[in-house]
Amino acid sequence: MPNKPADTWAEFYATRRVLPYLKLARDRGAIDDGDARAVEAVVARLPGLVPEEPPARLHGDLWNGNVLWGVDGRAHVIDPAAHGGHRETDLAMLALFGLPNLPRVLDAYAEAAPLADGWQERVGLHQLFPLLVHACLFGGGYGPRAADAARRYT
Repeated sequence: MPNKPADTWAEFYATRRVLPYLKLARDRGAIDDGDARAVEAVVARLPGLVPEEPPARLHGDLWNGNVLWGVDGRAHVIDPAAHGGHRETDLAMLALFGLPNLPRVLDAYAEAAPLADGWQERVGLHQLFPLLVHACLFGGGYGPRAADAARRYT
């Protein structure tokens, strides 16, 4: 996975995450041309859809399976694919496949470092990349699901 820096998060997300996996999903027949065009259309609009902010250190693969809950009730994260990116991304990934106690995690995050207004409406944008990765790996409905997420922003 390419991690070369980019001038903006939108450029990084488009050129290092979404578009390479969109191409791979297309090549593997996991997304059709119409659905791919929907993803491309939203990628072109990313700079205006997500507020610019300094890069944050991301886990990079923060899903339920990489969150372990200790007997003390505290969360511990494992198996990072760390990189600098937009801080809404890890939270969107947690929401994608479900996390027990997600409201508790979101409340704690909001208390420590509140997100920009409207972050809940941007969750689908941040889910495009993991949905395309799953389309490449598993096929099924992940390609159309990525396109459905993208269409909410076009």
